[in-house]
Amino acid sequence: MAKSKTDETIGYAQALEELEAILQELEESDVDVDKLATHVQRASQLIELCRERIGKAKLQIEEVVKGLAQE
Repeated sequence: MAKSKTDETIGYAQALEELEAILQELEESDVDVDKLATHVQRASQLIELCRERIGKAKLQIEEVVKGLAQE
């Protein structure tokens, strides 16, 4: 999935906030069907971005812990 320019600079917290806003809008009973696909696609991109950021953070933490164990 192609990343947008903003995805390169958006932080995890910002992505999470945007996801929450999308979820809140989707939970409303009068969701605009024309916007539904766009929201779902954007949510998918944001979830992928969050998973990627979490994965990178996990690797960094594991490297730090590994370094501490060797000392």
